[in-house]
This record gives sequence, C-alpha cells and structure tokens, in this order.
Amino acid sequence: MEKTERQSLGSAPIGWLLRTFAIPSIISMVVSTLYNIVDQIFIGCGVGYLGNGATNVILPITVIALALGLMIGDGATAYFSLCLGQKELKNAAQGVGNALTLTIIVSVALTVGSFVWLQPLCVLFGATETILPYALEYGSVIVLGFPFYMFSMGFNSVVRADGSPVYAMMATLSGAILNTILDPIFIFVFHMGVTGAAIATVLGQIVSSILTVVYLRRFRSVRPTRKCLIPQGKLCLKLCNLGVSSFFLQLAATIVIAVMNDVLVKYGADSRYGSEIPMTTLDITMKINQIITGIVIGIAVGSQPIIGYNYGAGKMARARKTYFLAVGCSTAVMALGTAIFQLFPETIISIFGSESELYREFAVKSLKIFLLLIALNGFQLCTGVFFQAIGKPVQATLVSLSRQVLFLLPALVILPRFLGVEGALWAGPVGDACAFVLALTLGFLELRKLDSRSVRL
Repeated sequence: MEKTERQSLGSAPIGWLLRTFAIPSIISMVVSTLYNIVDQIFIGCGVGYLGNGATNVILPITVIALALGLMIGDGATAYFSLCLGQKELKNAAQGVGNALTLTIIVSVALTVGSFVWLQPLCVLFGATETILPYALEYGSVIVLGFPFYMFSMGFNSVVRADGSPVYAMMATLSGAILNTILDPIFIFVFHMGVTGAAIATVLGQIVSSILTVVYLRRFRSVRPTRKCLIPQGKLCLKLCNLGVSSFFLQLAATIVIAVMNDVLVKYGADSRYGSEIPMTTLDITMKINQIITGIVIGIAVGSQPIIGYNYGAGKMARARKTYFLAVGCSTAVMALGTAIFQLFPETIISIFGSESELYREFAVKSLKIFLLLIALNGFQLCTGVFFQAIGKPVQATLVSLSRQVLFLLPALVILPRFLGVEGALWAGPVGDACAFVLALTLGFLELRKLDSRSVRL
C-alpha cells in the first residue's frame, strides 16, 4: 500500500473508505457461495430433493477442503504482508512459493483420502439409504476438484494482498459464471443429473484456479522463482500457524453440519416429514442465509484495515465510527433479509424446486424459524472482525466461534429432545441471541477501554 493510501485511512471520509474496501470483498464473498447455491437450484428442479440432500451430505467434506485451503492461503497472506512491510521481498516470495507447494501436497492427499473413503464419509455426514447413491455420484466428482478449489479459494486473498482486489474478484466471478451456464446444460440438456452439476462446479473451479495461476506469474510485489517452491518445514509450519484461525472457523461449520444432519435424520424419522425432507430443506435454508451473511462478512472485512490503522494511530473516534457504521450497514442488510424470509418464504423455496406439500410446509418453517433472529448476526460478525483489527485474537476467536460452537451446537442437541425435529429449527434463533449477548458484552467493555485510552497522533 502506498504512503498516500495509508494516510487516507486516517483522514478520508469513513463512508467512502468503507465502500472502497467493502465492495470487492462483498462481491467475492457472495460469489463464493454461488457454487453450491446454483447446484442446489438446478438439482432441485432437475433431480429433486434427494439430489439436494446429496449436496448437503457432501458439503462438510467440501468445507474441510475449504478450511485447509484458507489455512494455507490466509497464512500465506499474513506472512506475505508482514514481509512486504519489513521490505523482505525474498522471504515474501518464499512464502508464496511454499504455500503453493503445500497446497498441492495437502489437496492431493485430501482428494485421494476422500475418494477412497467416500462412502463411510457420506454415512458419517448423515446420508440415508435413499440419499447415499446420489451422494456417492455427486461426491466422486466433487472431490476430484479439490486441488483447484483449495488453490483458487486460498490464493484469492494473496492476490488481494498483492494489490489486485479486482483481479481476485474476477477470478472468482469467472468460475461462478461458468458453473451457472454449464449447470442447466449438463442437467437438462444432457440429462446428467447430480453428476452434471458436479462436473459444472469442478470446471468452474478449474477456470478460477487457472486465472489465479496466471496472476502468480505477474506478481506486482515479488517474483517467486522455482527455488521458492522447495518446501521448508519451519516456513510451512509458520504459514499454517498464521492461518489456523481460518481453519477452525470453517471446521466449526463442518461440525455443525454433521451434527445437524444426524439430528435431522434421527428426529425426522420419528416425524411425519421423514428423514430426507428436514435435512434437505434446512440445508437450503442455510445456503440462502449464506448469501446475506456473505454481504455482511464483506462489510466487516472491509472495515478491518480502516479500524486497524486508526486504532494504531490513536484515532479512536475514527476507529469507533468505522465500527458503528459497519455494524449499522450489516444490521440493515440482515434486517432486510429477515423481512424477506418472513414475508415471502414460499416464493424463495419455489426457486429450489417444487416437491410434496410436506416438503413445502417444512421448508417454510425452516426459513421462518431458523432465520428468525439473523438481524442480530450483523453485530456479532462485525464485532469479531473489530477485535481482530485491534489485535485481540482471543476475543476475536471467541466472538467468531460463539454462535456455532458455544451456542448452536448445544441447542441442536438439547432442543430436539423436547420439541422433536422442529427443535433443530429453534436452535438457530437461540444461537443467534446468545452470540449477540456475548458480542454485545465484550464489545461494550472494549469500547469503554477506547474511551479511556489517550489519543496518540
């Protein structure tokens, strides 16, 4: 970042800064959710809810791949930025090269392991006898794309750190567009079912990966050489340590999905909805929410450099103003999403295919109950990033993981014992409310410290 750009963080209008930093992040975050969403829509229309259930079963395996990719990629980004700031260009190039090699090794190992043990993994993640054939058909193709998926997602942040956020955005967008085009062709024209959807997804990931590889040969800051590709144990370990928080955040999502699927299958079997309908419809609900959440995460990530710079410069008023503006924008987005989900659930569900009356009934319940209090999530997400920006990793991790790990998981286990399968739906607002209270408490205490800290100019 140039000197004038650094200075603008401390002087330019907060609103303008937030728009500048947030918009590319928002687009990248939203687009990254489209792969599974698009598959879900076209599979729902062309195959049915059993096909959608298959994507839900494979999702935890995909999230593990994403977690590993982000651990290496985000770790490389942190190391890369640190080295650039210290004018250690050789070490910066070495970090990028080692991250590339490590990604290849880990992704190939994960692909082989996932392919060999695909069936037991599907059973572990909630596949019923009816859904299992679809899950194996879909998953056997998806896992083959893991090297491309992990590389494109992990190194997207490295490209942004090199000063090319627009290129990073376009690389992600290109893959999503191709997936969107190919999905209906493979499903409806060639009648390839879930296999066609999986192939379309992998081809999109390949395109994104190729564009990222092309950029690595045109780095602005450094020129990674072949020597940089030779892995160094200590450096690889450091990259993983720097990115381990990203890994745990994604891993938490995997655990939640696995527990949720098991709960829905168990208690759904004892209800009039059966096992497949609750699992499929709640998966659709969570993926719909991912779009709204992606916008909020983009806003929060966009606020991070502004808050961090002004906090470090002692300009507490600007740091506080940025935080409150990000919270306000995020809450407004989430509130709008809540209104849409509560008022038009049938319309939204119809996008993903029309099934039985029981399917539509539970799908509507999923949207209206599970997403009842998501307006509170904007505050929680922005507060987690706020703590990260001011150098409070413990508080940041606690707030970020609170909804899924501390509150949602226990609610998923406890509430269905009393409310049956619908208890899994009420676990959503319970987790949202509890996470909000925790974020509010920690955020309030930290803001009081800001008030008492002397301004350093």
